[in-house]
Amino acid sequence: MSQIERPAGIHLILGGARSGKSRFAENIINQAGGGIYIATGRAWDNEMANRIDLHKQSRGDHWQTVEEPLELCAALRTCNIADGKPVLVDCLTLWLTNLMLEERDIDAEIAALCDLVPELQIPVILVSNEVGFGIVPENAMARAFRDHAGRLHQRIAELANRVSLVVAGIPMQIKYQHK
Repeated sequence: MSQIERPAGIHLILGGARSGKSRFAENIINQAGGGIYIATGRAWDNEMANRIDLHKQSRGDHWQTVEEPLELCAALRTCNIADGKPVLVDCLTLWLTNLMLEERDIDAEIAALCDLVPELQIPVILVSNEVGFGIVPENAMARAFRDHAGRLHQRIAELANRVSLVVAGIPMQIKYQHK
């Protein structure tokens, strides 16, 4: 990163798996002195538990971690009334997966998040996997996931004042509006 970026407003960061999107998001908030990390991942197996542990260790002590796989809106509301620290949500697609596995009302959950986002008074970075660049999945659940993720990304991107796409560790600005 050649210039210091400051978290402001709502910033959606999209990218493929292992594209560098989380590192990019963390660097923005690290430059501001740290913040609150809302982690939506669940340790379904040992490999995922190890990934989560490595993520925690790499963040350092200047982050407050909130593990919330389902109640993202409640976690964001709590952060919104906290001390104004920037928040990183990593990631929306894991949150969506968790909602689907719990058979929650996906449209209602997305609507609740989209209703909340404009009310937030803190800088929030939302990280998510862009899954729409691949082939059409062969099973119904995977197609439903891709469709939900695409609709979620479109709605959040519309609300965000900033949208970035990260490819091979390189962030590309897709949308920028001053807040």
